[in-house]
Amino acid sequence: MKRFTAVCIITLNLITHSSIAQVSKAPAYPLITHNPYFSIWSFSDKINESTTKHWTGSNQSILGLIKVDNQVYRFLGKEASMNENDKIILANQLAVNMSATQTTYQFECGGVALNLCFTSPLIITDINILSRPVTYISMKTKSKDGKKHLVQLYVGASSAIASNKGSEEVVATGYTTQNLNVLKVGTVEQPILKKSGDDLRIDWGYAYMAANKYHSKQTIQSINEASSDFISNTNGMNADKVIASSSSSIQGTNLSINTIFNEDTAANIETEHLLLVAYDEIKAIEYFKEKLDPWWKLDSNMNMDKMLQLVNSQYKDVMARCDRFNKQIYNDALAAGGDNYAKLCVTAYRQAVSAHNLVKSKQNGELLFLSKENFSNGSINTVDVTYPSAPLFLNYNPSLMKGMLNGIFYFSEKSGLYKQPYAAHDLGTYPLANGQTYPEGMPVEESGNMIILAGAIVKSEGNASYAAAHWATLTQWVQFLEKEGLDPVNQLCTDDFAGHLARNANLAIKAIVGIRSYAMMAEMLGKKEIATKYTQIATEMAAKWQDLANAGDHYALTYNDKNTWSQKYNMVWDKLFGFHLFPQKVYDAEVAYYLTKQNEFGLPLDSRKTYTKSDWITWTATLSSTQGDFDKLINPVYKFATSTSTRVPLSDWHETLNGKQIGFQARSVVGGYFIKVLHDKWKVSRN
Repeated sequence: MKRFTAVCIITLNLITHSSIAQVSKAPAYPLITHNPYFSIWSFSDKINESTTKHWTGSNQSILGLIKVDNQVYRFLGKEASMNENDKIILANQLAVNMSATQTTYQFECGGVALNLCFTSPLIITDINILSRPVTYISMKTKSKDGKKHLVQLYVGASSAIASNKGSEEVVATGYTTQNLNVLKVGTVEQPILKKSGDDLRIDWGYAYMAANKYHSKQTIQSINEASSDFISNTNGMNADKVIASSSSSIQGTNLSINTIFNEDTAANIETEHLLLVAYDEIKAIEYFKEKLDPWWKLDSNMNMDKMLQLVNSQYKDVMARCDRFNKQIYNDALAAGGDNYAKLCVTAYRQAVSAHNLVKSKQNGELLFLSKENFSNGSINTVDVTYPSAPLFLNYNPSLMKGMLNGIFYFSEKSGLYKQPYAAHDLGTYPLANGQTYPEGMPVEESGNMIILAGAIVKSEGNASYAAAHWATLTQWVQFLEKEGLDPVNQLCTDDFAGHLARNANLAIKAIVGIRSYAMMAEMLGKKEIATKYTQIATEMAAKWQDLANAGDHYALTYNDKNTWSQKYNMVWDKLFGFHLFPQKVYDAEVAYYLTKQNEFGLPLDSRKTYTKSDWITWTATLSSTQGDFDKLINPVYKFATSTSTRVPLSDWHETLNGKQIGFQARSVVGGYFIKVLHDKWKVSRN
């Protein structure tokens, strides 16, 4: 189950963070992103022109006001229920910039410049920092005209952040810990892990807002009341509404937890006001009937009050680490695919990571990094969502990649609940991972996915210990692919929205590469005869595939209809692993054909429809033998990401004719954009 904790802390230290210009335009902008429940975005280019929202589109309002010489400006959010007030002026947003872990805005508010920065330190190379459910919100002010100005800041967070519908009865409490004032809000009901599904927000746990007690005051009241008090009062807050240092509680609906930072003088020296926002999960996931703590709570002595103190004390260090990591993500992608490609990877990064939750199994102590299949069906740990997501995690932390496979292996090997000879589709419906809930299997799809990804882990780590631990299961799955993979019967693949398909040439490629991946792992384990046998099987199947799918100047969608075509994105693993199952002429023929089929916003998925999947386009583009062809396939995807009229967290399923979302949003599969980075990394290791 989950708990939301928001924390506000003010510091007056001058802290500057170097950053390079990266992404200035996105369909939506990540503000607070940690897991599928704790995920707040701005759906507009100017952050003060719309209400902040959960990734699903439900309002989760955070409002920010700044008073400069008694004139009030709104710089953050737009509270839908708040009466328009002619005393409030919109702050003039000058710029927005996104990097892997940060979204930063620049404003002018009268004679004062305001820098607003949201940092969710999702540094996947360090799972302890990654697991902290805390976002830093920095607000820096400085005189822009050389004169002194009186400045005061207000931030309010709606209790909707800790509820599903936003209208549930909630209770809010205020108290102090060490140097922090703390506000906490959550539903009265607290139905821990009682609901599962797709279009849901968390309705258990507690949102917190805490602030340095020497530099702030706090209230619990509606946003309307709090903002009116801020506008009308010289000190920014009615004294009778201020929460005392001793514990105080208020129960009601549509409450807001509010902080006002003490009045400062803005001069030529920049002043920083720091807000921490976090979510304290009581329980994160139910895993085969065991209710699991979030990763950050594995230390039994850790609680949110201690976490807030820790995070606050490490602010400078974490910001420096984020800055270095932001540059690494951008520069790695820039070197691999150019500027537009790098910007796509940066746009995808926080979305891909925060669509997961990090926990530890009680059954066997394994790390579990479990995805939610956002806005497709809400499944947890879907294998064919893990598969496209994989390149990001293989690049930077294979232990997280293992955490995406461990539960599926456990389901097959030890749970006693799964009896099929092929890999499962999922572990349930988020956040309940008690066994598959998808109504049918994807036999070739998921078996191929699991074997390829196990092989990718082995290659990334340089040893086959992970394969050895699951060898019997991998052997069962490869035997299934040997029988069923070359000419698949009518079944679903990962593109299940397109319906069932028999004799699917792209799905057959997955089986062939999966079999060769098994042979590679056997070779690394010293199983020479098995390696030879399955290398030969894969090689022979690849040769037969070329005959079956050959449609002259390209290879068909299905063997039986040569008037069709499809993206052969699964073939990218043949190139990445260096298997050479398919000759270069196959890659070249496909890429040349794709370039004749592109539309304004990308290459269609196949000949049946004009919609596409942007993650698959990046895989298909990686088949290119020249940077020019790669760019030709990537640039329309970049155009979609920067000019789509659908303002939601990045959709991976869109129409190539007009750039509009077809479905899906905020899904982890955009981690697949990092496939070219992985290709180049592995190419260096092969050389």
